[in-house]
Amino acid sequence: MASPATPRPALIRPRASRSRSQLGAVSLASDHAAATASSGRRRDYVFVVNPSGANGRTGKQWKQLLPFLHTRLADQCNICECITSGPSHAIDVTREAIKDGADAVIAVGGDGTLHEVVNGFFWKGSPVRALDRGPDHLTALGLIPLGTGSDFARTFGWSNDPRQAIDRIVRGVKSKLDIGMMEGPNGDQHFFINVADIHLSAKAGYFASMYKRFGNLCYVLGALRGFWGHTNRDLRIKVNGGEWRTVDKVTALCVGNAKYFGGGMKITPTVDPFSGDLQVVIIQDFKWYSFLLKLHRLYGGTHLTVNGVSSIRVQSVEVAEVVPNGDVFVQSDGEHFGFLPTKFSVLPGAVDFFS
Repeated sequence: MASPATPRPALIRPRASRSRSQLGAVSLASDHAAATASSGRRRDYVFVVNPSGANGRTGKQWKQLLPFLHTRLADQCNICECITSGPSHAIDVTREAIKDGADAVIAVGGDGTLHEVVNGFFWKGSPVRALDRGPDHLTALGLIPLGTGSDFARTFGWSNDPRQAIDRIVRGVKSKLDIGMMEGPNGDQHFFINVADIHLSAKAGYFASMYKRFGNLCYVLGALRGFWGHTNRDLRIKVNGGEWRTVDKVTALCVGNAKYFGGGMKITPTVDPFSGDLQVVIIQDFKWYSFLLKLHRLYGGTHLTVNGVSSIRVQSVEVAEVVPNGDVFVQSDGEHFGFLPTKFSVLPGAVDFFS
């Protein structure tokens, strides 16, 4: 929940004398009014940067990128740079920017920063809206991958070159992007843009966060540790509000809005984030050696024909334990969410996205 004391991002104008990383109490709304009065309507683009991402590489790369960003965008819009200070801060500053009428919020960093920015587009299950820009004003979502890169960007075949990402933003082509929503047992709603997952993969992601100093190898290390003491579980699923059915010996269940997770694993290989559907991939009765032997197929996206792997397209799916123990892990976009039961659903075309 956003803190009422969260400072609103200060606008950084081209050729302004103040520091680019300054965060003050000046709102986008007041700067927008000044810009409109002096030079006509200029768009307000907010760049949300996690400087500590990728062991600090994101912050360093961002500083190197700033001159190119200003060269490409400063004549088109007001550039606001928001440097986050800790977990969930990107959620708060995104909500404040949207309320203040930002034309775009761009996540700068990896999938974790993008995940927080996406959650900032919503509040209590509903889209956040500008307070004084009218009901038709929409804030677009953008991505500049920095640091370790982005699994989400892989879905579109994009490289991790941030200059190419800036070029996409300059072109201004937008598409209506689907967003995934999940609800836990307490009814709280949470949002994902990439992949949500259950059991081994979620447990592996939880442990992988402890090995991030090893780069993308952290996901393999997390999976191996996750298998320690792991047992496959019988789960119940309900698809599109239908009848409950039992799925035996589930190793992992993944719900994809996009194709990749885990540092390049193409887990939901045929999903389209503009289709209005989610892809559910269920892996059953895998042993630790099955995982190792099939790892290349999981990364290559050719695993849907492997014995024990099935896939369905859904608009919603509810997942629960057959025998409730409350210890089956759930994560979204690589972030620990909680434990089963959980409902997953899609919000078709929920966000304008620079594509």
